Amino acid sequence: MSVEQPNNPLHGITLEQIMNSLVEQFGWRELSRRIEIRCFYNDPSVKSSLKFLRRTPWARKKVEDLYLASKQTGRTG
Repeated sequence: MSVEQPNNPLHGITLEQIMNSLVEQFGWRELSRRIEIRCFYNDPSVKSSLKFLRRTPWARKKVEDLYLASKQTGRTG
């Protein structure tokens, strides 16, 4: 059953898509500066970050908030 979520700006976007977008936009160094999470600066990879973010709600929230803020700035490309 598919549930529509018109008020959820992240609906239909996977955490992996969010991480790939942030890494492309900011790079690991800037990402780790903006959100202090060890997996962003100690041998970073999308795979290790996803594993951590999926079990750490406070960190996932910070990543999602940064993603939404980056989209509101009208970034192109």
